This record gives sequence, C-alpha cells and structure tokens, in this order.
Amino acid sequence: MPLKDDRYTYRVTWSEEDQEYIGLCTEFPSLSWLDKTPEAALKGIRRVLECVIEDMKHSGEEIPQPIASKRYSGKFVVRVRSILVIIDVTSFDCYPTT
Repeated sequence: MPLKDDRYTYRVTWSEEDQEYIGLCTEFPSLSWLDKTPEAALKGIRRVLECVIEDMKHSGEEIPQPIASKRYSGKFVVRVRSILVIIDVTSFDCYPTT
C-alpha cells in the first residue's frame, strides 16, 4: 500500500560504480534502491520507504518529517572567520593577514 500523502524528497541518479540507477530519499539517507531504469529505481525506493516507515510505526520510533513540511524562519546567517588568509597558489604558502 503506497504511503498516504507521500511528501518525501526523492532523487534518482546514475551509479557509475553499480552501473544502475539509484533511488534515494533525502530524509532517510541510509536507504537506497538500485534498478535498471530511473522509473524502477524511484518505485523501488518508495516501496522500501513504505516498509521502513511501517516498521518504525510498529516499533514506536520517531518518523522523520518530510523536508517539504518543515517551516523555516527565512533568515540566512553566514558566519566567517575574522582573519583573512591569502594563499599563494604557485607555492602553496599561507600568509595570514589581519
């Protein structure tokens, strides 16, 4: 039975190592599914996720919330070091300056 209101984030990409397509789910980084076509890889990872979520429910584990359902503040904070480092790429020496 497919997940009701499946809002998880999926990605299908080619695996050079396995010579197959690999289906992935961002919210469950340890899960994957290999298959011959991108469509089959997506279908496979969705089936795996369905089984894993069902198992997590039965064992009382917390189920990750879909990224699409999360609320964010809208703030974008960048932290940088107060020291500037200049790198001479010809000799790979670092000269710290203030």
